[in-house]
Parts: sequence; C-alpha cells; structure tokens
Amino acid sequence: MKKFIALVALVMMSAATTAMYAQESRAERRADRKAQRDAERARMKAEEQVANAISYDDAVAALKAHQFVLEADQVMFRNGQTAFVNSNTNFVLVNQGRGTVQVAFNTVYPGPNGIGGVTVDGTTSDMKITTDKKGNVNCQFSIQGIGISAQIFITLTNGGNNASVTISPNFNSNTMTLSGNLVPLDQSSIFKGRSW
Repeated sequence: MKKFIALVALVMMSAATTAMYAQESRAERRADRKAQRDAERARMKAEEQVANAISYDDAVAALKAHQFVLEADQVMFRNGQTAFVNSNTNFVLVNQGRGTVQVAFNTVYPGPNGIGGVTVDGTTSDMKITTDKKGNVNCQFSIQGIGISAQIFITLTNGGNNASVTISPNFNSNTMTLSGNLVPLDQSSIFKGRSW
C-alpha cells in the first residue's frame, strides 16, 4: 500500500511538473511568436520608410529638373464629386518647357483624344518651386496652348511621392484636382491620346 501511495504521488508529481512545464513553454512560444511578429513589422516599416524617402527624393529631383509626370488615380471636380480613374491615362506631364494635361474617363464615348477624354498640350512658364517648413513641396506654373490656358498648382507631401495637382483654367471656373503619384518622366507608364 505504501508503495502504491508513493507510486501515485510520484505520478501526480510528474504530471503537475509536466503541466507547469507545458504552460511555461506555451507562454514562451507565444512570447517568441509575438517578438518575431513585432520584429517583422518593425523591419517592414523601416523598409517602407526607406522606399518612401527614395521616392520623395526622386520626385523632388524630377520637379527641379522640370521632367516629371503626376499620374492621377483620383479626380475631384469643382462641385466636390470624386471619381477613381486609371493612372495611365490621367496625368499632368512636364518635359522641360512643354506640358500636357490629359483626363480620360472609362466611358463608351471615345472623346476628342480617342480614349474617353481630353488631351491638351502647351508651353509651360513661370515655374516656381517652394518648400515649406514641414518639407512639403509646392510647385506652380502656367501652361498655354491651343486647347489650354491654365494655372497649375502641385503639392508634393513630405515622406513619399503622393501629390495633388489643381488645374485652374484662366477663362472659366471649372477647376479640377487630380491626386496620385509624382514620378520622374523616365519612370512613368502613361498612355497619351490624341492632343489638340
């Protein structure tokens, strides 16, 4: 009987030790997984910040070189309505002294440019680039051509290449704002329709 009680006590003791060890190892595994996830998130966030800094520097250099494209993926009209659009066919392009503004919507009607919208070319002038104390870059210039006479206002936010452009025509109040990414001309993937 004493042997039986000792054997039962030994089994109970080993079971309790095993259960405590299992709880400790489960908690340790959970803590290890959490530490790995946190380290992975920190690594991904650091990589994203580096990529955003590089894209911001490229965008600022392109603005200063007067060779850039703002590829818009959202258009906001004068009355506040917004539309999501294709960034390949909606853009503001500046190449040295020439500029192009193209808007094209996904419609059945081909429009004057053949892809559902309008493409206008002109000559850019009076380009002014300023940087505020937060690092946001503002650029404004005029564009004059056969189909366009407008003031262009571009705002590039610090920390990436996200930008918005406001197109303010000189002869009417049909202001339009496009939002998207500002990229150097040689990195853009735009499709230009017929211009006039």
